[in-house]
Amino acid sequence: MNLGARRELALAARAWPFEEARKLVARIDKKRAAGANVKEVLFETGYGPSGLPHIGTFGEVARTSWVRQAFEAMSEVPARLVAFSDDMDGLRKVPDNVPNQDKLREHLGKPLTEIPDPFGTHDSFGAHNNARLKAFLDRFGFRYEFYSATECYKSGRFDAALLSVLQNYEAVRDVVLPTLGPERRATYSPFLPLCPRTGRVLQVPIVAWDAKAGTVVYDEEGTRTEVPVTGGHCKLQWKADWAMRWFALGVDYEMNGKDLIPSVELSAKIVRVLGGQPPEGFNYELFLDEQGQKISKSKGNGLSVDEWLAYGSEESLALFMFQKPRAAKRLYFDTIPRAVDDYIAFLAQHHRDDSEPAKGLENPAWFIHAGDPPAEEYPVSFALLLNLVSASGASERDVLWGFIRSYAPHAGPETHRGLDRLVTYALKYYEDFVKPQKRYRAADAKEREALSALADALENMAEERNAETVQNLIYEIGKTHGFEPLRDWFKAIYEVALGQEQGPRFGSFAALFGCAETAVLIRTALSGAFLPPAQKS
Repeated sequence: MNLGARRELALAARAWPFEEARKLVARIDKKRAAGANVKEVLFETGYGPSGLPHIGTFGEVARTSWVRQAFEAMSEVPARLVAFSDDMDGLRKVPDNVPNQDKLREHLGKPLTEIPDPFGTHDSFGAHNNARLKAFLDRFGFRYEFYSATECYKSGRFDAALLSVLQNYEAVRDVVLPTLGPERRATYSPFLPLCPRTGRVLQVPIVAWDAKAGTVVYDEEGTRTEVPVTGGHCKLQWKADWAMRWFALGVDYEMNGKDLIPSVELSAKIVRVLGGQPPEGFNYELFLDEQGQKISKSKGNGLSVDEWLAYGSEESLALFMFQKPRAAKRLYFDTIPRAVDDYIAFLAQHHRDDSEPAKGLENPAWFIHAGDPPAEEYPVSFALLLNLVSASGASERDVLWGFIRSYAPHAGPETHRGLDRLVTYALKYYEDFVKPQKRYRAADAKEREALSALADALENMAEERNAETVQNLIYEIGKTHGFEPLRDWFKAIYEVALGQEQGPRFGSFAALFGCAETAVLIRTALSGAFLPPAQKS
């Protein structure tokens, strides 16, 4: 397919990153119509390094990267992504999830890049957290440029924009004042001086400002001090800072969490005061932890990237971020198996649609793999592997591969590396999360009769490996024994034989585990061997 045809398909694609990218195409068209020479489009994602990087940070960079990918598919204009760290912010409180907290407490109020690293690995706390951010962005192969607020302020990159804020001091202040309470309104200034003596970011009244000299005068306990707003002697309050950054860098696109919508609207007004154009944007919903609470980088609740990747693939994490970004989603360990299997399904669908490029662009696998999904095959799902571990009692990878080879003789760890990773994940996930929750129950009379019939039938088709054939058999036995609806029949199978309320298609499980082996499993369950002592009596 030639480039022009690909762009036509991209312009018509409906996946949400394409919807976002179309905003940028329209933005460029509008600028060009006004006579502007558009040389590039700048994407930005921001990071507050007062706590360790968390999975929500990854999600924002991933989603922004997918919009960039969609834009590059539909436009010839070069695009860049800046990962910006607000590392000049003063530390307001000590995060709960870092060591040596007493040492940090001594430096409250100082910029993060001026505070000793509690981990002892970098020159500052800000540098440590910036390194963590870059490490996991690099791990996933994101294309980005890293910008530090401290470097931008001190190097002079922001000087012209800071002077513009100073020249529009009253107008910028008047945008913010209606959003503040009476006490805060009385002393608000967009500029925060850095104390020459202590190095702390000062929340002090600005009593005078001189746009021509490029300075502000602040009052600290009765002493007046004049400092330039340039060269890192001052920083801006964060809403004004966000707007100034958009203006200084020429940001065209930035996402934000739903909780920041009022701040985005306010910062957009400030950009217009400065004579700039606010970026296009997208408001995503926040992730929730196990208890339904918002994930916080200072609390360290929810999952970290490393915790997810201990039990699921990188692709499954990316898919979780891709799907329904405007919906609040629980981000906890129990979301991982579904995400793994959803990814497998999307990858298989992408290859089935290989001759239809338009469908390929709609598939999350196209985004997750930067437009080039691998030719991987997964003959067994993650959910099936978990049940296989449960039924077989296997704790070794070689044992699981023995079952898999019986079901799919062409598969092996050397040729199916993705599946081989799933075997490792399944063993660990089962041991840590499934096994402790297993609750077997005894079958009632109707269920016992049906399960006995199922065991007999499975034994009689011991060599059968066709999942559909086995599934149809299970359906027929359920109908014959009067289960209505049939989901009650499958629920009984799982609760009695596997100690869980649900699972993948039982026909697929039996074909993988072996029909004869499944018959033995059912009869063992009916004997009461899996029941706790109190139920056996």
